[in-house]
Amino acid sequence: MLFCVLTVSDRCSQGLMTDTAGPAVVELLRRHWPAARVETALVPDDDDKIAAQLKEWSAQGAALILTAGGTGMSPRDRTPEATLSVLDRLAPGVSEAMRVRGAESNPFSWLSRGVSGLRGSTLIVNLPGSRRGAEESLVSILMLLRHALEVAEGGQDHP
Repeated sequence: MLFCVLTVSDRCSQGLMTDTAGPAVVELLRRHWPAARVETALVPDDDDKIAAQLKEWSAQGAALILTAGGTGMSPRDRTPEATLSVLDRLAPGVSEAMRVRGAESNPFSWLSRGVSGLRGSTLIVNLPGSRRGAEESLVSILMLLRHALEVAEGGQDHP
């Protein structure tokens, strides 16, 4: 099973800052899906580059793509728009669950504009760009992801 983690950050892509969110997400994935192959990439906050990477990985048969970064209110935060441009179907409950659980400890979670959905059978989920935000968001949906991935690949019926 192929999982992919895309860090979206102008500063990290320019070498001005070290990416901590992407590696934290990879570690969580490896802990919960030790048999999965995990690929990573880092792109600037650019709609075309984000969309191109999402399309490439989904064409390779990735089961899950997690993005980290670009979900805030800054004019350069374009990950949701780029993601929406490649999705076939939305899965809004996944992002809603992250915001609800995140707001329990951080009310600014409500400002995250991250989206989730499917491109073919690839589930794509936008996570926040901070290490803490990415980790907490991913942990909050692990149970949902396990079931969503099984259903998306056709291996399980709805409960």
